[in-house]
Amino acid sequence: MARGDGPLAGMKVIDLTHVMAGPTCSLMLSDMGADVIKVEKVPGGDDTRRSIPPEVRGQSAAYMMMNRGKRSIAVNLKTEGGKAVVRRLTRDADAVLENYRKGTLAKLGLSFDDLRKDNPGLIWCSISGFGQTGPYSDRGGFDLIAQGMSGLMHITGEGPGRPPCKVGAPVTDITAGILAAMGVAAAYAHKLKTGKGQLVDTSLFEAGITHTYWQSAIAFATGQSPVAMGSAHPLNAPYQAFETADGWITCGAANQRTWERLLNALENPEIANDPRFTENADRMANRIELEAQLAPIFKTRPSAEWLAIFDKVGLPAGPVLDITQMHADVHAVDRQMVIDVSHPDGGAAKSLGMPVKFSGTPSVTVGHGAPRYSQHARDVLAEHEFSDDEVAALMADGAVVADED
Repeated sequence: MARGDGPLAGMKVIDLTHVMAGPTCSLMLSDMGADVIKVEKVPGGDDTRRSIPPEVRGQSAAYMMMNRGKRSIAVNLKTEGGKAVVRRLTRDADAVLENYRKGTLAKLGLSFDDLRKDNPGLIWCSISGFGQTGPYSDRGGFDLIAQGMSGLMHITGEGPGRPPCKVGAPVTDITAGILAAMGVAAAYAHKLKTGKGQLVDTSLFEAGITHTYWQSAIAFATGQSPVAMGSAHPLNAPYQAFETADGWITCGAANQRTWERLLNALENPEIANDPRFTENADRMANRIELEAQLAPIFKTRPSAEWLAIFDKVGLPAGPVLDITQMHADVHAVDRQMVIDVSHPDGGAAKSLGMPVKFSGTPSVTVGHGAPRYSQHARDVLAEHEFSDDEVAALMADGAVVADED
């Protein structure tokens, strides 16, 4: 399959990951042109294949979203034949991605140390709950656990005294995948210069911590842990969502210039002349009072009117959209964040596009959708010089599952 001319065209990635964080990483690499061969487990493949409903023509919608642009081969790593397949696939690979529990692949003789003997330039990326070192490294991890332990759930939600609340999206899974893709791309640049591979190690725990930059800065400076503030900001006010006559909008008066633009738009002398709100430090000290003053004003007009007024004065603001509204948004469509990809059983399926654009090396997001289970097994084995007899033997032994073509 032609990979186009993305910035990572020519890069070969063997993807041993499953579910969310690892597939996010390989999705990013695939979108940038890498040839990603997804090695799925036997039986059943990636667990998200069973994350149903909903389905798209019999395929899990969750699996379709995370695995478009990749090729699938199902390999039983508990068989000698399956291990031999992985060794041959990785012999000339640029990178291997894995998110198994620590030590699992080593027990199978498929660790980084095992595989780099035949490929000194191999980049090995491990994505786990807590990383490959440290006192928690043997623990399994999920997004919910990482959000709780990273501090995210303490600063997310309506406010103090309310139950802890996780971010709606699996943010540590997705962020860990993005961090891993960044690490692999950096290691690939190093390999191109030196010929040497290396271990790339990141985790959901660390991914969650990276989202606490502002709150950690406050805690380091004050010794006090910030708390949940709803949609408000810990450093600037007003910077939050407000209810209007017919919905909700966000208002970003995050500095003195934008605050003055808000005052210009509101035409409210009482707020403009109130010394409690003169500077940002004043507004933060009296944030609750400021919100109480602004809330009834925002309810006097519908969202569209406020957004037109704010746009006229140059104040950053926007509607609070649901997911389907976001999909239909003209800017999201224009930026190719909502795309069509081919479905393996014919027709098109909707997906999300590549969030990074390149002027000279376009991404290849508009390609094929997620593969059927082991759809590319025969092609992948042939590319790696397995004879017809060897392929037949591997499939007869259950080391590789026959593709469904």
